[in-house]
Amino acid sequence: PAAGCGPPGRSSVPLEGGWGFSGYSLPGVPVLWGSSWISGTWNPDSDRLANMSFSSRSYGGSTAHKTISVYGGAGGYGTHFSSAHGSSGAYVGSLGNVSGLDLRVDANEKATLQNLNDRLSSYLQKVHKLEKENNQLEKQIREWYEGRTVVAHDHSHYFATIKELQEQIQAASSRNAKAVLSIDNAKLAADDFKMKFENEVSLRQAVEGDIAGLKRVLDEMNLLRMDLESQYESLKEELIMLKKNHEEELLLLRTQVGGQVNVSVDAASSVDLNQVMSEIREHYEALIAKSRKDLELWYQNKQEVKVTSDTLMMSTTEIKDLKTTLQRLEIELQSSLSMKASLEGSLAEIQARFSAQLASLQAKVTSLETQISQINASISINKDEYSMLLDLKTRLEQEIAEYRRLDIASSKLAPSLHPSPTLLSSPCSLPSVIHHAASLPPRIAY
Repeated sequence: PAAGCGPPGRSSVPLEGGWGFSGYSLPGVPVLWGSSWISGTWNPDSDRLANMSFSSRSYGGSTAHKTISVYGGAGGYGTHFSSAHGSSGAYVGSLGNVSGLDLRVDANEKATLQNLNDRLSSYLQKVHKLEKENNQLEKQIREWYEGRTVVAHDHSHYFATIKELQEQIQAASSRNAKAVLSIDNAKLAADDFKMKFENEVSLRQAVEGDIAGLKRVLDEMNLLRMDLESQYESLKEELIMLKKNHEEELLLLRTQVGGQVNVSVDAASSVDLNQVMSEIREHYEALIAKSRKDLELWYQNKQEVKVTSDTLMMSTTEIKDLKTTLQRLEIELQSSLSMKASLEGSLAEIQARFSAQLASLQAKVTSLETQISQINASISINKDEYSMLLDLKTRLEQEIAEYRRLDIASSKLAPSLHPSPTLLSSPCSLPSVIHHAASLPPRIAY
């Protein structure tokens, strides 16, 4: 019986192909030929049928279609059975002429009724047992849920501490990153200064070598200048001496010519003095011209050395500037290369991190797509099941409406045929019988 049913009532279930409930056939029960009507009352104390009457009429040679109505209340109070027969599988609604039927019951029909009575008794016992087990299970489930009450813990006071610790961790991480960046910058600056120092040392050594070479050249030029000066002084002294000798000789010659002393001496012929003087003059003039040329050449060489020295100093200064520029450019190049290597490392790290994040997101997307596919498949299955259950519900509602119609028709005919004070009606007994009959294992004959 369904929960919520009140006192004993009446229900009606038509059967096909033998004795049974709601389309379920009972195996081992023979099919009767003809039309029959069975009525009886249910005794709740003994779980047995009481005051059952049976009437039948045989139809020779024709196949019968039987419809049985069971009237009974919840809990087994005042159960009443009725059976009607019609040809070609149709329900017979007119039973007004059954008053003249023969009420004899043979042995086979008694055995059939006894078998039906036993089956109904075992069925009701099983129903009572299942109800008790159901109530016990509901009680256990309710007690289990009451005992499993979840106590909510308030962890909100930990949130502030967690947030503060997270902020401290983030601040420490940022400070650590800044310190690592400062260390890297310091290392790069130290490498730059080391490179500058090495370049300056090499440049100083090159300049010192150039200075030593220039000092050697300067010493050579000083020696050459001193040599030329000494030659100039000696030539100058020689010129003075020649001029003095020339004046003395001229004075001597003038003195001799002025005295006009004629002395005849047998000696070799004297040399022409004018010629000698002219030769001496030419000789010294040649020496003077040579000395002048040497002095001019020395002066030109000195000027060339000075110009060369100036050019060398300018070239040295220019070379120094170019070396400084080259050093600065090399330092900038090394700094750029270091920065490039650092940026490439950062880029590789970022690419690796984002690749890992992309792979994780792709895995999540794949998982979500799989879940969506499963959900869509489940929705399709649930939709099909819902459509099937909706169709089954519609057919059951139609069947229940037909049963109620037959129940109303049977209730109108039953009092005139078999009046009994134990027959009661209950509008909720029909779904109860249908619900409990659905739990029986025999075959379905929809």
